Amino acid sequence: MAIIIYDLECEYSHRFEGWFRSNEDFDNQREQKLLTCPECGTSAIRKVPSKINIGSKADHAHAVTGQKAEELPAAPAVQKPNSVDVATAFVMARQAIQALINHSEDVGDRFAEEARKIHYEEAPIRAIRGQASPEEFDELRDEGIEVIALPVLPSEEELN
Repeated sequence: MAIIIYDLECEYSHRFEGWFRSNEDFDNQREQKLLTCPECGTSAIRKVPSKINIGSKADHAHAVTGQKAEELPAAPAVQKPNSVDVATAFVMARQAIQALINHSEDVGDRFAEEARKIHYEEAPIRAIRGQASPEEFDELRDEGIEVIALPVLPSEEELN
């Protein structure tokens, strides 16, 4: 399966990257307001031109390191992923999810019902979490109710 990577920007000029199966996939997700800025949460998203490196490889090497390209050591052909960085990323993700859990009300299997009540102003606005079937998630999104599914991350013990 091919993946298209777009540079995206929200209405507040926050830039980020999005990965899509096709341009049509991007358009559909944007129209359904499934795309949101990771920094501010707005769904007003647009594609922007990628930043381009202009200049020779030698110019770039000198600008970044202060050395000429021929003076730099050769980079290894394949770099191993840094397991510390992966573990750190999981810890940070777990902390972010835990913060969401700590600042939301667990409504259990009434999630879809409560989300609708909040959306239609039949209940006070508040952060909620709970369980919903994939069909319920689709129905909520079709109604314009923004919901996300939180991943279950491995524990720190499972990462080691």
